[in-house]
Amino acid sequence: MTAVDRTVYQTRRVVERLLEFFTVGLLLALTVIVLVAVGLRTFGGSLAWYDEVASINLAWLSFYGACLAALKRSHMGFPGIVAKAPPAIRTALFAFSEVIVVGFFIVVAWYGYKVLDVLAWDNLIALPSIGLNVTQSVIPISAVLFIICELLSLPMAWQKMRSGVDSEEEAIEEAIRIAEQDLKEHRS
Repeated sequence: MTAVDRTVYQTRRVVERLLEFFTVGLLLALTVIVLVAVGLRTFGGSLAWYDEVASINLAWLSFYGACLAALKRSHMGFPGIVAKAPPAIRTALFAFSEVIVVGFFIVVAWYGYKVLDVLAWDNLIALPSIGLNVTQSVIPISAVLFIICELLSLPMAWQKMRSGVDSEEEAIEEAIRIAEQDLKEHRS
């Protein structure tokens, strides 16, 4: 492993841990907000900001969770088609798909950033001290983060693609192995 490979791997691990920590934090915050709101409603109370904050939290969880999926190469794609293609076509398909994904998120980041200027004059209804540009900043930030995650996972994906490994088949085989191991443990 070269020094560059080690640096990419270590950076990928740090970003993965940070995203895991952040997404788990968002999930826990959403859980607490929902449970508190349900508890209060049970006893006749309510949180004026619950609906707005919970929906924003869910959106943030979705966007940052997608970045984590990109880093793990768990997002939607067609790895089986690419893996079964002849090597020359496989390389072209892989490169083309990466250009499409990164290009799409460049556009999302750019226009997501441009929209923040429009939203700068608007606030949340239940919490007027919080601007919509803050809540919607998730769009350009997560788009840039998605690109970073895609690029950090690129060397591993490139290696798998070059060797013809189908990540879907790999995931299925791993799930079967774990299920068989659990079955053996359960029987004993």
